Amino acid sequence: MQFTAAQQAETLIRATGARLTRSRSRVLIFLLEQARPLTHHEIHEQLPGDVIDAVTLYRVLEWLTANNMIHRIAGADQVWHFSASSSARPGDHNHDHAHFQCTNCDSVTCFNDMPLPKRQKMPDGFTSQEVEFLIKGICPRCGEQ
Repeated sequence: MQFTAAQQAETLIRATGARLTRSRSRVLIFLLEQARPLTHHEIHEQLPGDVIDAVTLYRVLEWLTANNMIHRIAGADQVWHFSASSSARPGDHNHDHAHFQCTNCDSVTCFNDMPLPKRQKMPDGFTSQEVEFLIKGICPRCGEQ
């Protein structure tokens, strides 16, 4: 059964036990519908409907990230890019995949189907919580120019 982005967003947010707010729902729906990760600024500019102030948007993005509905990618430009997987399900916390950042236009792309290198054994006393895999190069759009 295929869910709409709105149904999926509502299900994911309600599964946390937290309040389903209009801001959380709008931002998550918007990110579920995007083909690529977007920066805070891009989300703020492109989010349809009434304007959400920048601080509220920041807090919503942090909440969605903390609750594993979206993930953020630290781009080479030191700007966070936010992405939601259209296959996200309640309880699904797997955001382990490679990212590609174009060195020409700074766009970021999730490579969901690319196998990652095998996890390395950590030295004694260290516990890995998150691994980021960022590939830098030229995207197809910039390569055509």
